[in-house]
Amino acid sequence: MSKICHKIHQWFNGMKKHSFPFSEQKIPKNGIYILFEKGEFAHSTDRIVRIGTHTGKNKLLSRLKEHFVNENKDRSIFRKNIGRAFLNKDNDPFIEQWNKKNLAKKIKKALNFNSDEFIKQEKIEKRINEIEKRVTEYIQENISFVVFQIDDKDKKLELESKIISTVSLCDECKPSQNWLGLFSPVEKIRKSGLWLVSTLWKSPLSESDLIKYFLVS
Repeated sequence: MSKICHKIHQWFNGMKKHSFPFSEQKIPKNGIYILFEKGEFAHSTDRIVRIGTHTGKNKLLSRLKEHFVNENKDRSIFRKNIGRAFLNKDNDPFIEQWNKKNLAKKIKKALNFNSDEFIKQEKIEKRINEIEKRVTEYIQENISFVVFQIDDKDKKLELESKIISTVSLCDECKPSQNWLGLFSPVEKIRKSGLWLVSTLWKSPLSESDLIKYFLVS
């Protein structure tokens, strides 16, 4: 498995890398994104730390913005997991609130401005916003990515799953001792070395897949 993982690491790292701020015109409408993180290496190059795609048609750019720009953890599990790692690392009990859907703004609308509950929700909202900004800063400063176009939804989802499995099954793709994900309360993230919890350790890429999708043999 390390042989195929080595090949895709070399292939992806040879592509045009984007980092924040990235040019929207260079992002295809549909496809898969591959994330790298500063300080993480495997196969003599930058280690893949997340593989992802989008569900809606022509929404790849929107999905990337949900990770890099839009400060809303409830729209990006990647952002949510970064925040979890920060809070867990700091032994911050606010992680329980971070794990919940952010309804503070909505709740406040139904409350008296001077009520204790309003003040409580306002504090929650303020703290969430502070963590969102910390997450944004980390992602924008430490994460780079490549993208490649795939328009067919079924093929896109199949390939995403196979790449995730290939990397998660590879013995050489280990996180560094300083990787933020090692502070995650989510075991699958710590174990896999990826900011992912779905489609890990399943059906990997085959040699024929390399030729079919990447023209690599």
